Amino acid sequence: MEELVIRYIHFVGIMGGTATLISEHLLLPAKVSLKQFKRVVVIDAFYGIFAVVVLVTGLLLWLSVGKPADFYTKNWLFHTKLVLFVVITLLSIYPTVFFLKNRNSAEEIIEVPKLVIMLIRAEILLLFAIPLLAVFMARGYGFITPS
Repeated sequence: MEELVIRYIHFVGIMGGTATLISEHLLLPAKVSLKQFKRVVVIDAFYGIFAVVVLVTGLLLWLSVGKPADFYTKNWLFHTKLVLFVVITLLSIYPTVFFLKNRNSAEEIIEVPKLVIMLIRAEILLLFAIPLLAVFMARGYGFITPS
């Protein structure tokens, strides 16, 4: 039962993170009102929370509950998923810093750098590769057998 609960929380974290990232993208034009910008800042905070939930539950699934750790550790697709997660996390740093620096702006209209929008789009693109890798893993692909 413990494994099911952790998997469920993991999936909720994935769905929540995806929803918040897409919301950021949809609510963030090149010029945005301060009121709308503050909404995006809150959404970005939830994105961070969901990322932590995914990380913690993912580590629990890998190291303590569910399939044996070797199922993940000896699978190159799993390592690719981990790398993508880290890359997405790194890509999210600049937008988050921009949001935090400008959340109390005196300006009524905030100009969002193209880089912020492009990084969010890159995160979304990479994020959609992770479930594909998970499907292949679930079907037994990627497992490295010792020669």
